[in-house]
Amino acid sequence: MKPSRRLLMLMSILAAFTLIAAACGNDNSSTSSSSLDSSLGLVTVKSGEDIQIRSLEAITGDVAFLGIPNERATTMAIADYGQIKGHSVSMGTGLDDLCSADGGQAAAQTIVADENVVGVIGTSCSGAATAAAPLVSEAGMVMISGSNTSPALTSDLKGNAGANWVPGYYRTAHNDLFQGKAAATFAYDKLGVRKAAAIHDGDPYTEGLATAFKDAFEKLGGTITTFVAVNKGDTDMVPVLTEVASGSPDLIFFPIFEPEGDFIVQQVGGVAGLEKVTLMAADGLLNDNFLAIPETAGMYFSGPDTRYGDNTNQATGKNANEFLVAYKDAYGEVPSAPFWAHSYDATTLLLEAIKNSSSDDNGTLTISRAGVRSYLYGVKNFSGLIGTLSCDQFGDCGSQKITVIQNTDPTDIAASKANVVFEFAPS
Repeated sequence: MKPSRRLLMLMSILAAFTLIAAACGNDNSSTSSSSLDSSLGLVTVKSGEDIQIRSLEAITGDVAFLGIPNERATTMAIADYGQIKGHSVSMGTGLDDLCSADGGQAAAQTIVADENVVGVIGTSCSGAATAAAPLVSEAGMVMISGSNTSPALTSDLKGNAGANWVPGYYRTAHNDLFQGKAAATFAYDKLGVRKAAAIHDGDPYTEGLATAFKDAFEKLGGTITTFVAVNKGDTDMVPVLTEVASGSPDLIFFPIFEPEGDFIVQQVGGVAGLEKVTLMAADGLLNDNFLAIPETAGMYFSGPDTRYGDNTNQATGKNANEFLVAYKDAYGEVPSAPFWAHSYDATTLLLEAIKNSSSDDNGTLTISRAGVRSYLYGVKNFSGLIGTLSCDQFGDCGSQKITVIQNTDPTDIAASKANVVFEFAPS
């Protein structure tokens, strides 16, 4: 009989707390298969076979700018890491989350149907993860995202699980409660804004971040004049912007995606009362295509601190600068969105977990699914491209450092991305 989701959750939590000390940082290469925790199942990889993981990112559509660099980073991390106890690692054919719940669910169903898969790198979008993660969790697998940021997927940072948290879900991306606070603090303290409006599109990422901004801004003493949603697919933003204008905000924070973000910046100047309003977006629009739109000149963007420099991933020995050189050599361009390093680190964490939760018997590798989860929950002070990673009991592993940049010149995107005007690093 297949274990229930509730039972799997309880077994996973118990395994995490009982094995955490043994899993963190230890190479279990000498462990026999009989001593591995089999509570979530064991994966057997025969001599000559590859270890199977999967990539689930948004690789088509309007958000492909985010998912494609993430998938490429996973490919590069697998190559840089090399074999695990004599076995190569394969991610198979990259799957598409379509940046939607339906896409995430459909792809996850394909993944969990293959019992040889150990874990998943992805999804790109939080909305896709809300549907994919429960299926992956119930199958005993793990999912590690490089770019999901919705607080609902992990916790409220006060010890309470988010509405969409499931065991076996982890992320190297930040929790948007930090990004919302960073954006609000910048607006209130640095720009002197006292009245702001927020626009989202109902997606777990956009609504979660807009809410985090709203709560933090009001706590600082500011007033949110309008909190409103646009529909995905809308092209006429004048009605929503007219509603926003009625509150006379000094700033509009709209952490949404393209193409809806494009229409907002291109139409806002024609709405009475918003001719001089300050515009601020987040990492969902922090990509080369959007930054190149002339109307984005002067805009502010919050997002992960990407000043990685010589940060080195301890599992591969590669640093961020070396990665970027190799990426450009391989793909003829630099990553268009900021979460490539997070995906590289996520992949190496999964590979380290597999190595440390498996045993080799004359070329046959046995991997403990519970051991993989326990190892990841026990990660502490792991050196990655993004900085130091440590995972809490809800799967938040990222460095949580946020910056705000200003796009001063849409014709010089590299300069604008480097134009950091504010930084936020929670203690």
